[in-house]
Amino acid sequence: MIKTMLFIFVAFFMLFGYIKHIEKKSIFFPVKDTAITPLAINVPFQDVYIEVSANIRINGWFIPKDTAHYTILFFHGNAGNIGDRLEKILLLRRLNLNIFIVDYRGYGNSTGTPQEKGLYADAVAAYNYLINERNLKPGDIIVYGESLGGAVAVDLASRMEIGGIILEGTFSKARDMARELYPLLPEFLFTNLFDSYSKIKSIEKPKLFLHSETDEIVPFYLAKKLYQIAEKEKYFVKMTGNHNSAFLESEPVVKNAIESFLLRLGKELK
Repeated sequence: MIKTMLFIFVAFFMLFGYIKHIEKKSIFFPVKDTAITPLAINVPFQDVYIEVSANIRINGWFIPKDTAHYTILFFHGNAGNIGDRLEKILLLRRLNLNIFIVDYRGYGNSTGTPQEKGLYADAVAAYNYLINERNLKPGDIIVYGESLGGAVAVDLASRMEIGGIILEGTFSKARDMARELYPLLPEFLFTNLFDSYSKIKSIEKPKLFLHSETDEIVPFYLAKKLYQIAEKEKYFVKMTGNHNSAFLESEPVVKNAIESFLLRLGKELK
């Protein structure tokens, strides 16, 4: 009996350790080298460093637009760093927006190691920078979350005052994704929650969802699941293309969707 119990304990411990390994490897893919900056596309920017805690400092780019009313606070996906989002930066800037894009801890020039609670803390630090250092009004900040960054954006928007939120290619919660990727493993063993599903109902500001029906990484139905539980005012726009290219393949659709969203925000905030 004791040997059996010991075997079960060891087997469970090994399974848990294996799940922790694949969980970390499947969530965070940081790249430290930021080989390209907005200057490569002739866009002026300000290099910003924010002290999150005694041992954590995150890096971001503030990209101003003289005539902008709103500022996009951009949280990217789980791979690469801010240097991989120049095409999105250029499109958003053409929409007459300031952009503040940040690297989470462990990404690019940011120090530390990525983990769920740390990403949330980084987002709050970036938001506070805009409020305290840039003197922005909360209602003029639009939080933008791409893929995993959608969970970061939802967490921030559920706690802080904002003008609106845009979610691109994101999911309902991490355990829903785990069920898709590892259907034979018990989902309760996955401890990274990234649970937008339980948080989004508390966001009263307008919400724009962008998602491709042919997204091969984040299933379309998980975006719809998140959209359906969100409170109004909310909008869902379908893109075409795969997870990483849909934004650019559907550029006219995305541009029109964001422009319309900005107009609705303007009416609501008057």
